[in-house]
Amino acid sequence: MSKFLGLDEIEQLAPSGHYIALRIGFAFPMEEVNALPPDWVSHYTRQRFALFDPVLRWAYSNVGAVRWSAFPVDDPKRVIAQAQTFGMRYGVTVSVFDSSVDEQRSFASFTRVDREYTDIEIKLLQAYLTRRHNETAPPTNLTKAELEALGMVKDGRRLKEIAFELNVSEGAVKQRLKNAKLKLGAKTGTQAAALANQYGLI
Repeated sequence: MSKFLGLDEIEQLAPSGHYIALRIGFAFPMEEVNALPPDWVSHYTRQRFALFDPVLRWAYSNVGAVRWSAFPVDDPKRVIAQAQTFGMRYGVTVSVFDSSVDEQRSFASFTRVDREYTDIEIKLLQAYLTRRHNETAPPTNLTKAELEALGMVKDGRRLKEIAFELNVSEGAVKQRLKNAKLKLGAKTGTQAAALANQYGLI
C-alpha cells in the first residue's frame, strides 16, 4: 500500500463504510463524504443519534485516533453496538485540529466487519485525514484588494459598480477576480466569493 492513500485504498481499508468531514466551521463541514451503509444512515437519522453519538463527542474534543472497541466515552443509546448490527463491527475514528486562526477540525470514521484495524492502518488513515485537512485549508495569499472585490461580488455587485466604488478600472477589477479565482481554485467569480465566504475570509 502506498504512503499516500487515495479513495480506492480507503474503500479497501473500510469495506463496510466510512465518513469524512473536512474543516467543520460553525456547524457544517466544508466537504463531507458519507459512504456509510444507507440503512444505517436512515436509522441513525431517525433515532437522532447525532445528539448521543460517542464517536462525535470524542471527535469534537480529542485529537488523534481511537478504535471503537477502546472507546473511553459513555454510550447510553448503544450507538456503537447498534452500528455493529449494520456490518460496522470494527471501527476507528480519527480527529485533526489546527489551532491556527480559523481553528477548524476535521474528523473521519472508518469501519470493517472482519477484524480490528492495525496500528499501521490507523497511522495511514491519520496521515490521509491530516493531508486532506491541510489540502482544504484556506489560502493565505489573497490580497486585501482581491478580498474587497470578492466581498462586493458576494453582495451581488456588478463589475461596473465595483470599479466605480473602488475607483479603479473594470480591467483592474477583472484582474483581481482572476487572481482570486486562481488562488481559490474557483471557476467563476461567484464561486470564488462563495468559497472565500465559507473560509471566513470575507
